[in-house]
Amino acid sequence: MAGLYPPIEPYDSGMLDVGDGNLVYWEVCGNPGGTPALAVHGGPGSGCTPRTRQYFDPARYRVVLFDQRGCGRSTPHASDPAKASLLHNTTHHLIADMERLREHLGIDSWLLYGGSWGSTLILAYAERHPDRVTGIVIPDVTTTRRSETEWLYGGVGRYFPEEWERFRAGSGTVDGGVPGILGAYSRLMEDPDPAVRERAAADWCAWEDTVLSREPAGVRRFYGGRPSAARQALVRICAHYFSHGVWLEEGALLRDAGRLAGIPGVLIHGSLDLGGPLVTAWELARAWPDAELTVVEDAGHLGSATMRGHVLAALDGFVGP
Repeated sequence: MAGLYPPIEPYDSGMLDVGDGNLVYWEVCGNPGGTPALAVHGGPGSGCTPRTRQYFDPARYRVVLFDQRGCGRSTPHASDPAKASLLHNTTHHLIADMERLREHLGIDSWLLYGGSWGSTLILAYAERHPDRVTGIVIPDVTTTRRSETEWLYGGVGRYFPEEWERFRAGSGTVDGGVPGILGAYSRLMEDPDPAVRERAAADWCAWEDTVLSREPAGVRRFYGGRPSAARQALVRICAHYFSHGVWLEEGALLRDAGRLAGIPGVLIHGSLDLGGPLVTAWELARAWPDAELTVVEDAGHLGSATMRGHVLAALDGFVGP
């Protein structure tokens, strides 16, 4: 299947004041007259990457990327709780930021692209603003239900019992189940002692890396190998979001998928995704009649060459030959 498009640099970028003391970094790449698209990164708290730009044909897309509150180049950076409060960092704030960015760039409507946590944020935005969405492409489908986070941070531990026990022990909790573990890590990431936060971030990332370890495209220390500040922002934001159920009613995105009627969607999911099982993508495809689900047999959460080809084909398909 086709490879990625060549690397490109933004032709415009800036810092958008979204209120609450937050400045959100944004950039625009490709053709200023092309089809508008918004790339939404995962995590939450990962930040956008140059590689994401390469999924879009630069001659036909005007692609917008942004770093969500508190991560990447957005400020204040969530790695330091003394400088960055997460009080105004919720799913609903991020949806509002996306709308503010759309208006700032003078875009009437756009295609949405992103996977993992990015897919949850895309779905939440699209269900609230369906008239602003021309299409959706999602690899690695999630809706971040509590049942999904309880699997990722608990249930899948049956395959890695020793590593999961270390993850649980790192939280300092004895009981309370997965909600208790997530809440404990969220509190640890607010500790004024940098050493406490560093240890908690390392333990969290070690668990995430363990879950990815059996994938065909598994990368050693995919999370744990990131720079300290990026790793701490990621874990602090993740624990904050997941311990609050991402401020969505359980199952709300599937329940309200009817709001996506008329929006064409392409869902692409790896059958080997151990941390995010296929069932969520399957349920979403059933609830959203305008979505097409492709199951990639050789891919997990980190994808594969086959999966990359399906994503490129889907994005190319929205702008034609």
